Amino acid sequence: MCHLMSLRTQKSKPVKGQSFWLRLPEQTLEQIFSYLSLQDLRNCALVCKLWYHFLNDENNEVWRLPCERQLAEEALRSDLLCSVPTYKAKLRAFCHAWNPADSSRNIYIKPNGFTLHRNPVAQSTDASRGKRGFCHGRHAWEVVWEGPLGTVAVVGVATSEASLQCHGYLPLLGSDAHSWGWNLVDNHLLHNGDALGTYPRLNNAPKYQVGERIRVILDCDDNTLSFERSYEFLGVAFRGLPDRRLYPSVSAVYGNTEVSMVYLGPPVDG
Repeated sequence: MCHLMSLRTQKSKPVKGQSFWLRLPEQTLEQIFSYLSLQDLRNCALVCKLWYHFLNDENNEVWRLPCERQLAEEALRSDLLCSVPTYKAKLRAFCHAWNPADSSRNIYIKPNGFTLHRNPVAQSTDASRGKRGFCHGRHAWEVVWEGPLGTVAVVGVATSEASLQCHGYLPLLGSDAHSWGWNLVDNHLLHNGDALGTYPRLNNAPKYQVGERIRVILDCDDNTLSFERSYEFLGVAFRGLPDRRLYPSVSAVYGNTEVSMVYLGPPVDG
């Protein structure tokens, strides 16, 4: 606030029809905005077109300090966020990462904020959801299984009503009417407790390899869920998704396995 007060005392030549704040140079705006919270920055973007375009610049240095305050140094230094190169994109990914408050009790989120760790609990299947769900627009995120898959490893989407834990080693994601998943172990699509066929729909489709990046594409306008692997589009997996808020989700059974998720934003076609 002291920065704002000092700026008010600066003398500047008035421009007819233009407020003081709109005459501030970009370097000054950048300095002011760097001290604000994310919510304050969102509010500032609604003030005028000038501030909206300024804050909408993915490469703007104003996002560096909030990014360094919010994200762990481990995450910023690792290759995990290589698909989101700008500070603003990294912040956006963090705001959509796994939700510690919406995960099985047998799962904890590592200090990097993007990776879940399933504890070695016998006869249990455990799930986690992202912090934010979607009901409009098109969204893409990457999932990387960084440990053994075990007998069941499912990636997909779920509503807030889907269960986060069950007894035994089961395909939890896709076991009810509130979730849709792709089991990476046997390439089966799962929903409402039923296996809906193999995916991708190819003869002898290759199995997922630990460490590969799976890109999940949710189209809320077309009500479809699709996947990419190694930048190859695998086709639409599910159609007719409900007009409900859907969250990125996974379910796992293997003890000490780890799964990372990085939100990318709207998918880039082609």
